[in-house]
Amino acid sequence: MKKEKIDPNSLGELQSKVVTIKRVTKVVKGGRNFRFTALVVVGDGNGHIGFGLGKAMEIPEAIRKGEEAAKKDMIAVARNDVDSIPHDIVGKFGSAQVLLKSAAEGTGVIAGGPARAVLELCGIRNVRTKSLGSNNKNNVVAATFEGLRGIKTPEEVAQIRGKSVAEIIG
Repeated sequence: MKKEKIDPNSLGELQSKVVTIKRVTKVVKGGRNFRFTALVVVGDGNGHIGFGLGKAMEIPEAIRKGEEAAKKDMIAVARNDVDSIPHDIVGKFGSAQVLLKSAAEGTGVIAGGPARAVLELCGIRNVRTKSLGSNNKNNVVAATFEGLRGIKTPEEVAQIRGKSVAEIIG
């Protein structure tokens, strides 16, 4: 089930967080060319999140391009009444896997750096995570994003199965 993309102009104030900046070197006949790549996460703190990779000759331009890319690929994330996720899920991207577990009120965001940036900007306040496999920051952010994209609300599950929400929740 593919989630529909969000128009960033319809959202309120968007916050952005730079996860990582890398200097990339290309060796050419005349010497070395330096470029920068910036991995940026953008969210409104209310269930909408996106991430993007920007590449440019200067750092501020790379960050700006990353923010633009993130705004083009925003999704809405289902949250429950305690600002956690409705169910546990594993997000996979490449060789990176991120286990996302729902948590009770007051737990906080227990996550590593790249996953924490995604979850905080998304507005999830109580969650436990574990990064499995690769620790490449780009892939960990993408795996967290894929995990959040795969979350379904009890209403969505009930509709898919043709049952009532009470039957699903138990």
